[in-house]
Amino acid sequence: MAGAAFEILVNRFLVHHSNDSRLALALRRDRKGWISILIYLNAIAISTFNTWISCGLYVLIAIMWLVPYRGVEKTLKKQKCTPHK
Repeated sequence: MAGAAFEILVNRFLVHHSNDSRLALALRRDRKGWISILIYLNAIAISTFNTWISCGLYVLIAIMWLVPYRGVEKTLKKQKCTPHK
């Protein structure tokens, strides 16, 4: 669910920013959101056969989202940031 919510949030941000904005560049390649959605779908399918594996996949997703997303930080380091006045 975190991956789906993050994808919705990213899409809403990108609607209001241009394609070459720093935010768009940072969020363009969002692997974590798509990977977690795929794992969720697999966990749902696997739950009919083995609930332990399914629960393990849910725990994997939770651990995956505890690790910070570094895409924004990397993009901001590449581009020089100037403070707004």
